[in-house]
Amino acid sequence: MTAKQVSIGMDDIDSPREGCTTHFASLLIEKLERMNVTWSDYPSLIRLNPNIPYRTRGNGAICLRFSIEEDKIGDLLPLVKEMITEYIDVQYPNTNPGVVLVRDEVPKTLQDFAKQALWRTIPLAHAQRTIEVLDLPFIAMGNGRGLIGALASIGNFLLNDYTFEYIAYRTLESCSSKRGVDPASVFDMDQRMQNRTFSNVDHEVGTILVEPQGPDPVIFGIRGETAEDVKEASTFIQSDQKTDRWMIFRSNQGTGEHLQNRVTVSNLRPYMSATVICDIGSTARIIAGGHVIFGITDDTGKIDCAVYEPSGKFREAASKLIIGDHVIISGGVRPASRTHGLTLNVEGIEVLKLADDIEYTNPVCPECAKRLKSAGVNKGFKCVRCGHKDPNALKITTTIPRKISVGKHLPPLSAQRHLTRPLSRSTMNKAKPRMIAEWHFP
Repeated sequence: MTAKQVSIGMDDIDSPREGCTTHFASLLIEKLERMNVTWSDYPSLIRLNPNIPYRTRGNGAICLRFSIEEDKIGDLLPLVKEMITEYIDVQYPNTNPGVVLVRDEVPKTLQDFAKQALWRTIPLAHAQRTIEVLDLPFIAMGNGRGLIGALASIGNFLLNDYTFEYIAYRTLESCSSKRGVDPASVFDMDQRMQNRTFSNVDHEVGTILVEPQGPDPVIFGIRGETAEDVKEASTFIQSDQKTDRWMIFRSNQGTGEHLQNRVTVSNLRPYMSATVICDIGSTARIIAGGHVIFGITDDTGKIDCAVYEPSGKFREAASKLIIGDHVIISGGVRPASRTHGLTLNVEGIEVLKLADDIEYTNPVCPECAKRLKSAGVNKGFKCVRCGHKDPNALKITTTIPRKISVGKHLPPLSAQRHLTRPLSRSTMNKAKPRMIAEWHFP
């Protein structure tokens, strides 16, 4: 029997109260293993535009790529639908699973769709039309919004930068209990692995980042440069709860893939993820809640930027920018409301050139050493103490040392997006992946 290449994309098979799309994927893979499929790659964990308002927390979709005997392809979606029906939280009103199946080569249309899903808003109707035009088998439940992520995960081949994530899962029955990940073991792992893994610990605030806080089945997740690295790192983590199963995903996490598009101020649109080359147009002001607001400008317009209170020292860096600084601002566009205009929520600042911070002071009286006062427009200065006048005197200029450096500035790791490329990965490059998959089931 001839084997055919198949890609299955899926999204939104969870809710804030229970479940996880990656965990569901592990259950599906266990079933597919019994159907003797041949895997083409690690499961893909594709993070999409993090600024979409109706996204799940990490806005991640899954794609599985494998070959299977042709006469078994028709069994795949019925199997998936049956499993989703048993898995999802039917009482939660905003769970909208979507699953799409593509046979043979992935159409270029889906590759273009995937690129757009990283940084733009894609209407559900567009996803539905794409499925109709390409005549793709699919599953849609609820309002079917998961179809957007399902299509995007299939179209993203992670051809440029990518990372890996090892995820350890507990049983669904134990999700109401504390995970009990030992912080000391995470700090130890982070030190042992160095830059082979990333975003394990926020040293600025002293917290671990591998342990989720919600009632989902994930015990911990470790992100790193190779599958071997994250698998090794997992052996150092200790937790109260036992690992029921684990999987390794290939992913765009930590790559900054959503911020590859340069946009002028006038072309920024709500919920877009973009970077803007610009100048600082107004210095920072602090508003209620401790958030920092400053203005940027380019040849096409101006817009306010916001750095929010939880971002710690990053907020301090934003406060040190002055008018005339030449920068690249990366972030997501917040729509206008009754209280504010269109705003760029800042995810990163790259300072390209610093403006001179010049302080102007009046000259000192040569007779009595008191600071002179202006004698009027174009009349120089005079001393109110001794009466000395100097019609030719000029203000003294002093260049103030800047307290921010040229280069990239990011929020602390605990405030970064899943997709944010951390500073530790700034020099990382990728080679062709090993096309094998790794997991463990009970």
